[in-house]
Amino acid sequence: MKIKQREVGGVVILDCKGWLTLGEGDEALKAAIAQLMTADKKQVLLNLADVPYMDAAGLGETERSLTTVRRQNGDLKLLSLTKRIQDLLVITKLMSRFETFDDEAKALASFTD
Repeated sequence: MKIKQREVGGVVILDCKGWLTLGEGDEALKAAIAQLMTADKKQVLLNLADVPYMDAAGLGETERSLTTVRRQNGDLKLLSLTKRIQDLLVITKLMSRFETFDDEAKALASFTD
């Protein structure tokens, strides 16, 4: 999985592309979040529009990333979930843990509310 980072108005957007799976995507996400916390960037928007598949390890790392950011008094929100990932979050009862958005502008605005 590849992660491109960009910043809009103090919010770091992580554009993820590829599978979020054990040994590949989960490690990339963990490293990206650790780097942001070190840089004191605590408002994170995880764009999953180009993530067609997530396994249990990817799901676990996404949830762990949320916990890591919140422990630093920040927030992590999800953008553009595919139907498959949305269903996975619902089935695992993790959907309620995340604030999710389909529109990037609305997601960015939510950080200032």
